[in-house]
Amino acid sequence: MLAWVVTNLDAFIGLVLALTVSVLGLTNAVSQDVVNSAILLVLGLLAQAMLRDRLRRRTTEREVRQVIVDTRARLTDLVPQMQEITGPEGALNRAREAIDSVSMVRVLHGSEVGEALAEARRHTDQWSFKGGTGTYLRAVTLPECLEHARRRNATLTLAVEIIDPTDEEVCERYARFRRSLDPDAPGEPWTVDRTRKESYATVLAACWHLQRSGLLTVDVRLSAQMTTFRYDLSSSCVVITQENPQTPALRIDRGEVYYNRFNIELDYSRRQSRRVPIESAGQVKLDDEPSVEQVRRLFAALGLTLPRSYGDREVADIVGKAVQARNPYA
Repeated sequence: MLAWVVTNLDAFIGLVLALTVSVLGLTNAVSQDVVNSAILLVLGLLAQAMLRDRLRRRTTEREVRQVIVDTRARLTDLVPQMQEITGPEGALNRAREAIDSVSMVRVLHGSEVGEALAEARRHTDQWSFKGGTGTYLRAVTLPECLEHARRRNATLTLAVEIIDPTDEEVCERYARFRRSLDPDAPGEPWTVDRTRKESYATVLAACWHLQRSGLLTVDVRLSAQMTTFRYDLSSSCVVITQENPQTPALRIDRGEVYYNRFNIELDYSRRQSRRVPIESAGQVKLDDEPSVEQVRRLFAALGLTLPRSYGDREVADIVGKAVQARNPYA
């Protein structure tokens, strides 16, 4: 209240004076001349207050205009800096792209990896794989994808790239790499011989399933280069894993830019690998439990002649790995 009185002192004095004179005039305590003089004084105070307000308004307008001019000049100076921040190549856009790229990739741990792969198998009509020997592919991925496709009465396109079992050098590199990891089966070390059998078994499994399903289309490629990653690309996502199941995996959903880029990567990688003439598999009829002779004739038709050192026991071992494959991570 006191602050308001000080700020509006002239108006307050006029108000008090007007009230005082009005009371005195009504009670005839003062003469009419005094009342008239007081009225003139009050009017003078009102006029002074109005003049002061106009002066303050003009001063304020000048100050506002100056602030606007200063602000405009400052903004003009800031425009180049703002463009560096908000422009197409600006820091803000780069930060947004970095955040978007992080959200594109989801890191999976432990059981999340198996759940993501199971979900991907459930509704897919295509599967592209690139990895080592394809053990998990023939044991879990291919049978389950075919079963889901059969239930939906849909087709399935399978594209596989594994290491070449006829290339001893790449088989040796892969076996040495797998021996550096934790063994996935006690008493079954990774050797060149086991690596070859696992790859042969994957090719045999693809041919065996192809002859038993009219819904399946298969493309098998053999690479002279090994990879320490495994790529499983379905209609909904791509999951990138490593041989060690304890290592976190990466999942990229369809619609994200890196899904398409990995799709292109896998396609070009297959083009640079040796194609297995899978259509020639129809020349050899495979039983539910393929015989040793059938398997030998099949690989001969595919141009994948088995090593001379492989007797009937080794061929039977390949058949067991292909037809009765087990999940290496179960």
